[in-house]
This record gives sequence, C-alpha cells and structure tokens, in this order.
Amino acid sequence: MSRPPTWTPPPCARPTPLRTRRGRFAALDARPAGRAQGTALLVPGFTGSKEDFIALLEPLTQAGYRVVAVDGRGQYETDGPDTEEAYTQGELAADILAQAEALNATGTDGTPVHLLGHSFGGHLARAAVLLDRAPFRSLTLLSSGPAEVAPAQREKLKLLRDALSTMTMEEVWAAMQAMDAPAEETPTDGAELRHRWLRTHPAQLIAAGRQLASEPDRVAELAAVQPLPKHVMSGERDDTWPVAWLDSMATRLGARRTVITGAEHSPNTDRPDATAKALADFWDEAY
Repeated sequence: MSRPPTWTPPPCARPTPLRTRRGRFAALDARPAGRAQGTALLVPGFTGSKEDFIALLEPLTQAGYRVVAVDGRGQYETDGPDTEEAYTQGELAADILAQAEALNATGTDGTPVHLLGHSFGGHLARAAVLLDRAPFRSLTLLSSGPAEVAPAQREKLKLLRDALSTMTMEEVWAAMQAMDAPAEETPTDGAELRHRWLRTHPAQLIAAGRQLASEPDRVAELAAVQPLPKHVMSGERDDTWPVAWLDSMATRLGARRTVITGAEHSPNTDRPDATAKALADFWDEAY
C-alpha cells in the first residue's frame, strides 16, 4: 500500500474538483508562481490517491509546471458506483481522456498535457493513450510494468479480492494491519491511510486487482503510438514488477529510462526530489 510522507498539500497546491464531461474528480491543483510552461496530469495506483504525489508538487511547480493529481472514480474523495462494471479499464481510461480534455481547456496555452501513471495508474494511462494520444504531450510510466504483476503479487491480489467479497472494508483493514503493520508508520499515518481505505469503493479495488493480475502485454501497441515521447521510471528495487522487466519494456518502447537510486515501488514518496527532477528534465525535452 502506498504511503504518502505527508497528507498536507504545499502552499502551491489547492484541493479542488476537476470538472469534466464524465463528472467531477477530486484533485490537487498545484501551480507555479509565474506562467506555467506546461501541465501534467498524475494518475495514482492501486489503493492510492492524489495524496501519493504531494511531495512532488512543490519541486515540479518550482520547475515551472502546473501539476494536477487526481483521485480516479471510486478512489478516496471521488465518488463512484458500487458495481465492478463501472471500473473496467476502458471506463477508467475514458475518465483520464476527459480529465486531460478539461485540463487542456483550462491550461495557459491550451497545449496537450504530460501524462503520468503510477503502478496500476500506468496501465490506465497506457490504455488512455491507446484510445487517443491527441490530448497528451508525453507519457511517463512510473513503476508500472508491461503486463500482469509478478506471481507473488498475483497471489496477494487474489487473497485481497476474496476478502473484499466476503468482509467489510473495516474488517479487511484490520486483517491487513495484523498481517503487515509497518513499524515506521506513525499513528497519524495510520489514521489517514485507514480513512482513505474506508472511503475507497470495494468494487473499484476488486476490479483493479483483477486487472493487475490479468493485464496483457500491450507494449508493442504503445510503441506504435508515434510521435509521443515515453519515459519509464522506477526505483532500483520493485517487488510488483521486477526492474529487469521495466528495463526491457523501456527498450521495446524506445523510451527514456530512469532508475531512482534508493527508491522502491514508489519513488514519488521514497525520493520525491530526485523523482521530480527526472520528470521535469524529461518534460523540458518533450517539447
């Protein structure tokens, strides 16, 4: 489970709904002091939310970018239906296209947005680009692999899906904490993470877990989307998709490859300054 280092947005960011033709999405909208040289849309991963990107917002706005992090439908502060059918990859990818469209309309120059997806969010970002690449200036896949997750992770996802089908969210949370309570987690972190978990729709988690365990390899399809600058980022260790898989994917895509030293599955929270610098450098060159 992703653990943001702080839940308080920096002064450059404000919580605000992103209004789109497919509904409202809870967002953190961070803007630079001067004119933005571009806009980035950040899509969180499984069990995550917009708060996973909080530590990136200030350094990215200091680099001159407007950055908008969102909760997808059914995630944390964005409402969603209680049926799994509402969370198919096609539906969630269409939401991202609507979000990008709304940002393009409100941007300082109306130009396409830089799209970033973390983990499961990377699969959704890829699906959105494959539907329509026009709204996007670049694509970054952050700790997001070429296909289904590693075998050990598929087993964990099955256990979670089974639990969510028979237990309440509160019961599942208690069971997860009993099995895997992180020693470094502060009481405040635990309260915030529990609050986020309880506000996330079980149907969204079940559908997302199913997708992560069965996603096909679509790297060749994505490589054929041209012209679109692509960037594969990760930490130097990753249990969800082995780093060697990410290396190979970057080669197949002809993408820039960045490995953040000292980070694992969430470089955005493990080493946010280094992650933000690598992102800004890529976006600067993507024009």
